[in-house]
Amino acid sequence: MNVDGVEMDKKGPVAHLRVTGPEGGSPSVVQWAGDVSERLGMLGWHEDARVVVFESKEEGAFCVEEDTLSELCEGPGVGGVSSIADGLAGMGAPVIAGIEGDATGPGLEWILACDLRIASETSRFGLPQVKAGVMPWEGGTQRLARLVGRGKALEMILTGDRIDAKEALRIGLVNRVVPRGEVSKAVTELARDMASKSPVSTRYAKEAICKGLELSLEQGLRLEADLYYLMHTTRDRTEGIRAFQEKRKPHFEGK
Repeated sequence: MNVDGVEMDKKGPVAHLRVTGPEGGSPSVVQWAGDVSERLGMLGWHEDARVVVFESKEEGAFCVEEDTLSELCEGPGVGGVSSIADGLAGMGAPVIAGIEGDATGPGLEWILACDLRIASETSRFGLPQVKAGVMPWEGGTQRLARLVGRGKALEMILTGDRIDAKEALRIGLVNRVVPRGEVSKAVTELARDMASKSPVSTRYAKEAICKGLELSLEQGLRLEADLYYLMHTTRDRTEGIRAFQEKRKPHFEGK
């Protein structure tokens, strides 16, 4: 498996991290995971990245089958892999996953750590770890249940069976399904649209939603109010109001 370097979009403050499937002479999955983790660390310090796109350039990039799981379970592999989901989930900026092909095993767990997911109509999804005598360790038991509900998560994890893109969309596992070959275009368009908004607003809104899910309703409402009032101290809020009054497109600085 190979990993492209972090690439900034030419038409907006969007960072792309693209991964490809196995190739001749490519490093092991564990080495690949280390490369992804390193680039995620780079993205964490990238001030111009208002939205992050984590996408597969070809089918199979997010597909980790049972015969590969043993390699990931040995030695330093688990540590290297676990930081991928943690790195994605820890991004302050919104993260959109683009899935061209299947997403199985840890590959599915990685995209579960993203905020939004767009998949090809031919994609399939599954967590087959139980078939290899292990269980999901990259957050799959926790994030999948929170996303699709307890019953469906139990069914997918305990059987290890796959579901197709249509079912994934129905249960809320993915946000959108597009024709084969159009995932990158759809993800880029969505990312550019989100990046045109105030980065302070999007980060605060993401924080309110993600952290609020771990709180009681009362605590979540308090968090939302605190973040809303913090917005009053930002230049972006002033620019947004001024642009509305002047009937023009706002120019947000993220400050």
